[in-house]
Amino acid sequence: MDMPLNRLKRQLRQGVPQIGLWSSLASHITVEVIAGAGFDWLLLDTEHSPNELPMLHQQIAAMARGTAEAVVRPAWNDAVAIKRILELGVQTLLIPMVQNAEEARRAVAATRYPPQGIRGLGTVTRANDYGRIKNYLAHANDEICVIVQLETQTAIDNLEAIAAVEGVDGLFVGPSDLSADLGYLGQSHHSDVRRVIDATITRIVATGKFAGILTPDEAYNKHCIDLGARFVAVGSDSGLLARQSEALAARFKQT
Repeated sequence: MDMPLNRLKRQLRQGVPQIGLWSSLASHITVEVIAGAGFDWLLLDTEHSPNELPMLHQQIAAMARGTAEAVVRPAWNDAVAIKRILELGVQTLLIPMVQNAEEARRAVAATRYPPQGIRGLGTVTRANDYGRIKNYLAHANDEICVIVQLETQTAIDNLEAIAAVEGVDGLFVGPSDLSADLGYLGQSHHSDVRRVIDATITRIVATGKFAGILTPDEAYNKHCIDLGARFVAVGSDSGLLARQSEALAARFKQT
């Protein structure tokens, strides 16, 4: 068997917008449903979701028949957590709360085998199809896509230095934590926050790396794509379930 190629990474490098959905319900059934909806990628969250490794394994397997590639956000920029996610066969990671070039280098190193990094070697894992992919070790580093999250003013101040780190493929703006850090807790739609996000996306694009963002605001999503964002999450499974179920109940309760 040959090393599986990271199609998402290739599309992003070519500048093709990749539209995704956040998944935080920690359910392989939910993931199986939304993986076939037509999205390019799904973010399987372990930072703000009750998601553990065996559950993540089930969710990744459930995506097999869908259109979406798996992207996983570890709970933290932690080499052990990253190693275990990679061994499930995940090739694209979204690393939270990266604030400077050194933290970005640590994130990249955790995804690379020596001598390029510090990833531990498991010889029989899901990533190498339990030893059946004979060229896995030779090509694994090349197929990993590392996206780092900018979630504070400090991270934005260090944007160009972070983008210059070899192995960082994209930079993702986290509106919720960023708005809190800017003094607008719970107000990610505030005009002052939006101005910072707009300028940040423009700066990311100027570095030659791809820019990403999550927002359920469709008009603002399209605006971000116009600014050059290419890795764009347009909603979440929990948000869809909560808002659509509320709307359905309200229509009948009003009647």
